[in-house]
Amino acid sequence: MKILFLTENFPPETNAAATRVYERALYWVKAGHQVTVITCAPNFPQGALFDGYKNRWRQTEDMSGINVVRVKTYISANRGVIRRSLDFLSFGVMGFMTGLFQPRPDIVAATSPQFFAAVAGWAIGACRRLPFVFELGDLWPTSIAAVGAMKKGFLLNLVEKFELFLYRRSARIAALTQAFKKNLISRGIDETKIDVVLNGVDLPRYAPRIRDSELAAEWQVADKFVIGYVGTHGMAHGLANVLEAAERLRDLDDIRFLLAGAGAERDMLMETAKQKSLPNVIFLPMQPKEKMPAVWSLCDIALVHLKNSPAFAEVIPSKMFEAMAMGLPILLSVPEGEARRILDGHQAGLWVPPENPEALAEAAKKLLKDKSLREHLAQKSLAAAPEHSRSAQAEEMIAVFEKALMGKRQP
Repeated sequence: MKILFLTENFPPETNAAATRVYERALYWVKAGHQVTVITCAPNFPQGALFDGYKNRWRQTEDMSGINVVRVKTYISANRGVIRRSLDFLSFGVMGFMTGLFQPRPDIVAATSPQFFAAVAGWAIGACRRLPFVFELGDLWPTSIAAVGAMKKGFLLNLVEKFELFLYRRSARIAALTQAFKKNLISRGIDETKIDVVLNGVDLPRYAPRIRDSELAAEWQVADKFVIGYVGTHGMAHGLANVLEAAERLRDLDDIRFLLAGAGAERDMLMETAKQKSLPNVIFLPMQPKEKMPAVWSLCDIALVHLKNSPAFAEVIPSKMFEAMAMGLPILLSVPEGEARRILDGHQAGLWVPPENPEALAEAAKKLLKDKSLREHLAQKSLAAAPEHSRSAQAEEMIAVFEKALMGKRQP
């Protein structure tokens, strides 16, 4: 099968969408499929080009058999509505134009939440008379409204109408959660065209390992109990709550909160921690993808955290699965929904209400003091990882593509 896939984020970027698309594509190539990915020059989330890349009209590279085509876009940091919208729109336009002149694929696919990537994928499919598969990674624009980046009104309603148009025009929809599928059905989308392909982890890349001595010495956590948040520091993640929990625990010298990554709110978080003189919060800069297992190795507990909004009850953060593969207990602080059901089903960690610093602090103390609980949760977490493997997810996506090609709908 010849697959043309559009995604604004792709390695060396390390966010969830980039990792998901790349790791699946590697399995597709290994299975004999031809994969072309249209993306942009890596710059997320700071809006600064990664070393070795330029923002050219077109540049290509081979990444382990994946044909990667990078297009010129308006580059912006992951903050601000207008500039980020221009960023998304420019990729949509350039991705569409570039996709029109690629060797003819069998199928076109695109992933959200970068909405205009999906628009470009649909437009390419329409112009070239190819089936289009919409991978629904986030309910955009619902999530935009949830973080307060855009107020409800005419513009948001217009975008939502176009969102529904794309769902209806797609040959298939691959939703990352069951809750996403239910949401679409409740809004009138034909359930027979929606498949659910949960997120996962590439098991060969992640496994339990001893604490990286070099990193631990550099960040002075060799003898500390580390609760680690590894990922984007964005508006959706509500990490100010973590600082409030850390403030409640400042007298416990054994505990460290490690925040590793980058994002729109990172500078604000660092300034807040500085103003509060929090000795137990460490900010580790964003690391290259190959160092992520080493970063995870610093952690005794994996913190998964989202803002307290009903929109995020439908989200399953991908870092949950990486933590499972590393054999880490999970401290989950997200709205009650699918992520908690997965956690409780595997008994892989503890859940606390989101944006409740007192509950988060109490859970941290409980995990610090109860070694037997930590060991039990760690065992359950590691045992759950094989049920969420990236290789299985890659096969499930190929099945979705095959359904789109055959024009079949499965109840």
